[in-house]
Amino acid sequence: MGDRLRFWVRVFFVEALRALARNKLRSALTTLGITIGVAAVIWAVAIGEGGAARAQRVLDDLGDSFVWIEAGGRTVTGVRTGSHSTTTLTPEDAEAIRREVPLVKSVSENVDGNVQLVRAERNWRTRYRGVAPEYADIKRWRIASGAFFVDDHVLHAASVAVIGDTVRRQLFGFEEPVGQVVRVNGFPFQVIGVLAPKGQSASGQDQDDTVLMPWTSALRKLRGRSFTWLDDIVCSAVSMKAVDPAIQRITALLRQRHHIQPGEEDDFNVRRPDEAIKAQIKASETLETLLVTLASISLLIGGIGIMNVMLASVLQRTKEIGVRIAVGATPRAVQMQFLGEAVMLALVGGVLGLAMAAAGSWMFTDLVGWRVTIPPSAAILAIACSAAAGIASGLYPARKASRLDPIDALRSD
Repeated sequence: MGDRLRFWVRVFFVEALRALARNKLRSALTTLGITIGVAAVIWAVAIGEGGAARAQRVLDDLGDSFVWIEAGGRTVTGVRTGSHSTTTLTPEDAEAIRREVPLVKSVSENVDGNVQLVRAERNWRTRYRGVAPEYADIKRWRIASGAFFVDDHVLHAASVAVIGDTVRRQLFGFEEPVGQVVRVNGFPFQVIGVLAPKGQSASGQDQDDTVLMPWTSALRKLRGRSFTWLDDIVCSAVSMKAVDPAIQRITALLRQRHHIQPGEEDDFNVRRPDEAIKAQIKASETLETLLVTLASISLLIGGIGIMNVMLASVLQRTKEIGVRIAVGATPRAVQMQFLGEAVMLALVGGVLGLAMAAAGSWMFTDLVGWRVTIPPSAAILAIACSAAAGIASGLYPARKASRLDPIDALRSD
């Protein structure tokens, strides 16, 4: 059994390599077609999966079944209003959503703006958000150190804050910030927690450049006691399927509370930003399918090139085939030899294509704007496809070689 296996390994690989080495330039040019095809397939899969993964990360950062209620209608009296110019969204609205919309599991009031933070000789300008404790779960914020504030902090408008990683680095460097005091627009706030880093958002905004505090503290100390309205209310529905029904219930509730008559424009708007991101994920998947299809055509062309070369090789080596059969080589051995040459061409091209794809991935990272890494599945698939192309392309030439009549083959010039 061992001798038989060694025989077929020698026929399939060793003899194939020797035959290909006799025509180095032709073999190299044939291999190039497979190399480009394999690299194209890998790049197509990597770009598509990278884009989909990036969009999925943005979707995860967006929030848990996220529903965003913004003060200000989309087109009130023909003019777009914003959260800071509309005073109709109130804490009572948020409480009503908690109480009357069972499809919503978490609700957080939200007021925001820009503040100057000062700590000893350091200062930093950032954006604050006054929110409820539920905000951390809604937006999927994790705590790196310390803790998030609780309902009691909101009830008493406590001067406590949770800072983002960028703020931590700018104000504290390598020091531990938890327990220390920073001045927020002149008001002292104690840092009770640090948020785990999230990085940039889809729009390029630094999500870690923020400071969170109880919304009551933000209203009374940063806005002033005369300000009693909210900029936004952020919510989590009980599930992704419940988002649209929850939006309908919230809209009906707020229209009733704000005494908006039928036919009148809302003085608020309810959004689900995940729709745009899901569209990006779908577009990435469609793009990946398109790119893989186009790249597969390149691989098919490379396989056709192998078939042409192998057919030419059979014609050029007719006498050699006749000699082999005359001295005892079986048709199967001849067939395996030529099939082995075709497979070796494809496999060498596949390995070189994998190397080309790995070397060129950095170029596509700069080109498409997101990290392009080669998935192991794409590499395995490309190598398997190249081997399959070699087998498919070599079967007919190998079969033709094995069926040559030895007498006619020996007589050929």
